[in-house]
Amino acid sequence: MRARINRWTSARRNLIFSNKIRASLIQPHFLVAGENIDQPIAGMPGINRQSVDILEKTIDSDMKIGLSSHMLFLVMDEANKDSTASYASNPSSPLHKAVRSLKDKYGDEITIMTDLCLCTGTDHGHCGIVKGNRIDNDETVHELVKIGISHAKAGADYISASDMMDGRVEQLRKELEKEKHHSTGIMSYSVKYASSFYGPFREAAESSPKFGDRRSHQMDVRSGYSEAIMEAQTDESEGADIIMVKPGLPYLDVLREVADAVVRPVAVYNVSGEYSMVMASNPTVDQRRAMVCEILYAFKRAGADIIVTYHAREAITENWV
Repeated sequence: MRARINRWTSARRNLIFSNKIRASLIQPHFLVAGENIDQPIAGMPGINRQSVDILEKTIDSDMKIGLSSHMLFLVMDEANKDSTASYASNPSSPLHKAVRSLKDKYGDEITIMTDLCLCTGTDHGHCGIVKGNRIDNDETVHELVKIGISHAKAGADYISASDMMDGRVEQLRKELEKEKHHSTGIMSYSVKYASSFYGPFREAAESSPKFGDRRSHQMDVRSGYSEAIMEAQTDESEGADIIMVKPGLPYLDVLREVADAVVRPVAVYNVSGEYSMVMASNPTVDQRRAMVCEILYAFKRAGADIIVTYHAREAITENWV
């Protein structure tokens, strides 16, 4: 563990240690190949898939309103997908290009987090290397570390390990140390449930599994606090800099228990299904403000230091928080 990682830049300090909700918000983005692409996502009103050139303009606007923390997801063309998500570590991918460009422009004033999983890059849609219709944990970890190191080389502030494989935090931390990426953080999705609230995201990222489901590695929705605490404390001991609980609203009780059980900062993901429920009734701005503020205050009250939410941009633009 390197305690300085979370203090490394002004943007990281503002994200993690500010007592203002607006400073603790992270905006997710979906990146695609090509140019001048700004494609709406049907299930997530107000959220688009964007090419690097459009994303740069979007984040430039975000930075001007004080939204300085961003999470990037790569949406791959089918032609680039294979059984091991090999393109996910390609330094010429849209994600790598975006990270380099944004860090070159904004330096320590921006916090860039990159999603680390195989699901968006595999032709079968699963989060790992599949053998006999089952995910091979250790081979998957090997590929995850390769991708994670490529993100670190591009300049990512935090690698967001969302795969839920055993031991991936430990192996990624070891490789980051070996490659001398001493300032690169790990945000571990330590407590990620096999939830029914991920549907719009899977549409956005084109990451639905072609067969089966993800219940062999994501946590059972019936699981009690002890498993959540075990997962969180294990990742903390392996070197995670931020602990994630996902989804948010159905697991506020788990979020509270995890926040009380670990010493590292805790993040919560206000996931796509939760976002879509708010947006589905086409609420007025005032109605949206009331709902979004209620949700964000609930996360903070339950112990979240950091909130990943698709509402971040509007909440900051409209000065809701």
